[in-house]
Amino acid sequence: MVANNAYFNGEFVPLAEAKISIMTHTFNYGTGCFEGIRGYWNADEEQLYLFRMPEHFGRLARSGRILGIALPDSTAELCRITIELIRRNNPREDVYIRPIAYKKSEVIGVRLHNLEDGFAIFTAPFGKYIDAQGGCRCCTSSWRRVDDNAIPARAKVTGIYVNSALAKTEAQLNGFDEAIMLTHDGHVSEGSGENIFLYADGALVTPGSSENILLGITRATVIQIAREELGIPTIERSIDRSELYSAAEVFLTGTAAEITPVAEIDRRTVGNGGIGPLTAQLQEIFFNIVRGKQRKYREWCTPVYAVSHSGSAG
Repeated sequence: MVANNAYFNGEFVPLAEAKISIMTHTFNYGTGCFEGIRGYWNADEEQLYLFRMPEHFGRLARSGRILGIALPDSTAELCRITIELIRRNNPREDVYIRPIAYKKSEVIGVRLHNLEDGFAIFTAPFGKYIDAQGGCRCCTSSWRRVDDNAIPARAKVTGIYVNSALAKTEAQLNGFDEAIMLTHDGHVSEGSGENIFLYADGALVTPGSSENILLGITRATVIQIAREELGIPTIERSIDRSELYSAAEVFLTGTAAEITPVAEIDRRTVGNGGIGPLTAQLQEIFFNIVRGKQRKYREWCTPVYAVSHSGSAG
């Protein structure tokens, strides 16, 4: 049976004991930030690989600085703690790791200063985030992406995800899989929890950092592997909504979403209505990389389990 432990208040404890009070500041005001890190199980090697873990903790530190939340340890130490937590839980399947830094003071009052910082990590089994074989169906949301000068969009702030939840629920209650959010001036921003790419005229096109996007780690991965493995450049610029309708291919990227093809937007078919050839190529390369099967990119994959001299993990 798989153990179920968490890291909470500087200790490894059973998940059931990792509790906060209903008076906790972040519970009342959304004053926290988090990361999502995927671990990919390679059955042939009996190894679990954590994908780009240092980059995730680096982004968490940047989110924390924006909110005035200090992480308890260095990136290297947080990576070590995460590996130890997973070893204690001992999963033999794909997992999701959630580190969260938050204001833990039990006080009433809206502010970020003069509050205690808390930190926790938990893990859970995790499969497909968007379960839409053959491509997902998206709609343009009536909810606009929050501006960076309102809530910093480049930080993974817990409270900002109310914006995403409103868009996601609107989409799904209207029969779609996912929402595409626009900026307040009407340009394409991102999905409810994903970056977005389109393929047109031999290049990938994606919204730039000024379009209130989260600078995704999977987004950066796709830009690099498209250039290095396929010779496909990426253009970062403002994108009009109508460009999505005429693109040859559209796909979403994110730690949870991985590379998810889009088959339909606003009831208009994208390309041939299936998984486009470039998207399929990127998916194949990506999934080989995250399971540690491409030596060139092995530095992105942190193995969890010790490896015996025979080559199997123990």
